Amino acid sequence: MIRGSCLCRGVTFAVEGPVRSMSCCHCSRCRKAYGSAFGTIAVVAAADFAYEKGRELIQSYPGGRVDRPFCGRCGSRLPICVTGDPWVGIPAGLLDDDPGCRPTEEIFWASKAPWWAPEAALSRHDGWPPDFEPSPPWDPTGWDGE
Repeated sequence: MIRGSCLCRGVTFAVEGPVRSMSCCHCSRCRKAYGSAFGTIAVVAAADFAYEKGRELIQSYPGGRVDRPFCGRCGSRLPICVTGDPWVGIPAGLLDDDPGCRPTEEIFWASKAPWWAPEAALSRHDGWPPDFEPSPPWDPTGWDGE
């Protein structure tokens, strides 16, 4: 079983079966919806997906062909469940457990953000960069990023 939740943990869900695929989508809609260079989506069978709690918190933005659900309390994107569709698209960042797979493809690459440079060698830090002096609300005291 794979569990997932929104940022405030008000909405939780479980997946009983395997993740069928995981893709990084660079289309402009995903970039806008995720506020990032791409959205990573884990696809599971609808029959394997169930909300555990927080259905009353789910709100939706009509985003074209599909509504884009989100938590009305914290604003986190939520899985896209379309009535009659055999698949559910889960924003991979919601997964609390290791899904046992990794992204295998990048889709809509021709639409990628012009500033996204995957070939760039970026510095990596286990916390804030050493030269960053956070002030509230970014003060990391007692905050491990979760």
